[in-house]
Amino acid sequence: MTTQTTTPETAETPTTGPATGLVALPPHLGRALATAGGALAAVSTFLAWTWTGAFPGNLTVYGYPGGLQVLVLIGGALTTLLGLSTYGVKGLRWLTPAGGDAALKLAALATFATTWYTILAISFQLGGLVNLEPGGYIAALVTLAALLGALALPFQRPEPDPVDPDDTGWEQYKHRLAHGWQTLRATFSAGAPRPVRTLPSYAEILIIVGILALCLTVFTYGIGTEYDELFVGFLITAGFCFAALNKAGLIAQATQITARHQNITICGAFLAAALFPFTQTDDQYATIGVYILIFATVALGLNIVVGLAGLLDLGYVAFLGVGAYAASLVSGSPTSPFDVHLPFWAAVLVGAAASLVFGVLIGAPTLRLRGDYLAIVTLGFGEIFRITANNLDGTSGPDLTNGSNGISSIPDLHILGFDLGARHDIAGFSIGRFANYFFLMLIITAVVVLVFRRSGDSRIGRAWVAVREDETAAQAMGINGFRVKLVAFAVGAALAGLAGTVQAHVTYVVTPEQYLFAGTTPPNSAFLLAAVVLGGMGTIGGPLLGAALLFLIPNKLQFLGDFQLLAFGLALVLLMRFRPEGLIPNRRRRLEFHEEAEAPAVLGKTGA
Repeated sequence: MTTQTTTPETAETPTTGPATGLVALPPHLGRALATAGGALAAVSTFLAWTWTGAFPGNLTVYGYPGGLQVLVLIGGALTTLLGLSTYGVKGLRWLTPAGGDAALKLAALATFATTWYTILAISFQLGGLVNLEPGGYIAALVTLAALLGALALPFQRPEPDPVDPDDTGWEQYKHRLAHGWQTLRATFSAGAPRPVRTLPSYAEILIIVGILALCLTVFTYGIGTEYDELFVGFLITAGFCFAALNKAGLIAQATQITARHQNITICGAFLAAALFPFTQTDDQYATIGVYILIFATVALGLNIVVGLAGLLDLGYVAFLGVGAYAASLVSGSPTSPFDVHLPFWAAVLVGAAASLVFGVLIGAPTLRLRGDYLAIVTLGFGEIFRITANNLDGTSGPDLTNGSNGISSIPDLHILGFDLGARHDIAGFSIGRFANYFFLMLIITAVVVLVFRRSGDSRIGRAWVAVREDETAAQAMGINGFRVKLVAFAVGAALAGLAGTVQAHVTYVVTPEQYLFAGTTPPNSAFLLAAVVLGGMGTIGGPLLGAALLFLIPNKLQFLGDFQLLAFGLALVLLMRFRPEGLIPNRRRRLEFHEEAEAPAVLGKTGA
């Protein structure tokens, strides 16, 4: 038996098919051009890019990058480091465990795209290229040179399948289009990862701390972008830099390290999230933070139904509404028909219990269906809930929900004498109303994560996975498929109702229009399902990250107006095309979508 090893050179240049770059330059010259271009792009951010402060971000200062220049500085620095790593510079080899050429291409593309977006935005807003200072022209030229150098690096050009001469013109066009997609993916493909030495436990824990600090910094920067151009540039830089780090193999290494210390990672993540309100000077962005946590908690509950049990629920947002309505009716609202004001813990139990009961009542007659039929029934339940809440206004039905006016003037929560609606001073920091609710939702999210982990690792969790993979085979092995699915439906509904109780107090009002199947803003059933699928089904971090992105991006893209959904939908299509397993997939889904890429790592030995 002999062991097959992979060197950096063979990782970047597969052994079959023509390995060439898109630009006719020698690879060593292209690598040098990309590295030097990234370094010069970083230097150019210390120059003035425009003469007037009319463009936001103040790009007129020499020696101090501002606004979009900071993003170009990050992209240029990453391009330079990856380029030096491909040269084998001592101390930087750890940056590219899976090979550096593919990562270098994406980093150069990130720097180029952010720079040219900034140049075009300046020209469009200020009235032409005449408004650029020499620093802007230098940045545009050096990033273009860096991109051309990166595209000169070799990649494995896929051999096209033979075209059937009897095919119609449309079929031949689809064939060429499919080959174009394969070529595009091969351009930025990475080779097999090189073996990495295992670090001591304390070093891995320090790495986890650094990862969490980086995540908190990126999230805080993204949520605090003050103008539209900066947020679009942030999306460009963050997206391509994440792809570059993924191709370099750093994301896979970080995943392995966090998996070995899962408890520490989860506790550290909640501690980092708890620090978020202290990074804000006012309550403006804490508002977005608390809504993200509500959306993420509901998405994690849906992940039990969809990700673990494999049940396609298109009306899940109705359980959020049931919990919100139940809590608002017993929380002392003057518009509630019940003269009841229960404490918070009792309102939480009422909201969760009401959603659980509705989950059982809806699931009992419908969970014997499978696939598309179950999806249609759950979609109908979501619409029935909204219409029923509209009709319980005292005219079309009993006076219970005030119809389209909803339950309003819901009072703020008081927990152990602590008024969540008032501003408090903690350790010299002023914590506002939404920051208070942010901490409360963080505790509830921790409870939901605990329930998800414990149920997923339990006997019932393994039964959910078995039913998801093949219900007929699971029943043949003695698993009661109907009972298992009903438990998943009930648990997911209860968790959604738990988040709904807090949502009712945060928004002050609960109306039927908040719980649609689809809309321009979350939470709704379509966005919740997208958060689970795009984030990564069956994982904890996937729905949390997916929910954060799906709430933050539409909130920041409101300046696009009617084109908001078009841009958002295009981004989702591209994400699903290039990462269909989700942003944080489990190993099963990664193997399902990238089995050919995992094969060299799994089959590392061959017969002599």
